Amino acid sequence: MSRAEHAKRLAMTAAYGGGGALGLGAAAFGVAFAQGRHARREIGVRRQAAPYADGLYGARKQGTSQRLAMLGDSLAAGLGAGEARNTPAAMIAQGVSNVLDRPVRLMNAATVGARSADLLGQVDRALHMRPHLAVIIIGANDITHVGRPQQAVGHLEQAVRRLRSVGCEVVVGTCPDVGSVRPIPQPLRWVARRLSRQLAAAQMIACVREGAHVVSFADELGEEFSADPDLFAEDRFHPGPEGYERVTQVLFPAVLAALDSTRPGDETSAAVVELAEAAADAAQEAGTHLTAGGRGPRGPWALMRRVRRQPVPEVDEEQVGA
Repeated sequence: MSRAEHAKRLAMTAAYGGGGALGLGAAAFGVAFAQGRHARREIGVRRQAAPYADGLYGARKQGTSQRLAMLGDSLAAGLGAGEARNTPAAMIAQGVSNVLDRPVRLMNAATVGARSADLLGQVDRALHMRPHLAVIIIGANDITHVGRPQQAVGHLEQAVRRLRSVGCEVVVGTCPDVGSVRPIPQPLRWVARRLSRQLAAAQMIACVREGAHVVSFADELGEEFSADPDLFAEDRFHPGPEGYERVTQVLFPAVLAALDSTRPGDETSAAVVELAEAAADAAQEAGTHLTAGGRGPRGPWALMRRVRRQPVPEVDEEQVGA
């Protein structure tokens, strides 16, 4: 079965229910399950607190505030960032405020250790603020806890659908390649890499169908981070301040696209491709963006764009209000 066929099967199973842990043989799944506890100890997944970044960014600007909700796991929460201004949510809020020249009200509902099943409660919180834009990063804990990927995809799809139903634009950062993180030992790294890419591709199919802008993280936390230890936090798994800036640079172009503010020269290439094929390819290359691209004879298509990293501004703490 090709990568595209497998991703499509996972997404379809998520939509209609049923199935077990697709994509792994019994032996490989047993290895993953047996070593999952060890991996979680190694990467330091503890109930630590991420910096509190909620507030009004660009508070001195005029105009009606834009409402931004951040949802997901510790990457979305900013665990390891040290200070609120170094979290992806704060940098995105500041960037959106600068682009729109208006205040941005940020609520970060993401929690450390969250899995896709936790998104539904986070969406409940987010909907109280009636967000204009929601950014979701999820998937790594679904891999380290060796859950059923089609269930994870189904929870994410439902979360995106609920947000889109109230007119909220949604940007999704897919599951990163957990197998590219050095502290995770072999053979779990091989299993985690395979599962991560499969989950990411299925996430893309499901989220594009619901109208989201989707960004592949792939091995964004891999070789470049391994070559520069300063990009990591002390736990060697979560990014540090500089690492979160790199992650946000990959994510921010999709935020601009969701706001209809894509700037000339951002794209390095663009093509309309059958959705499952686009998702399988995008899962292999960090920074690839997918959005809905119409419908062809074999089903939905996606606009697949490879986009340069978008610099994000420093947070002006003097203009952050309560």
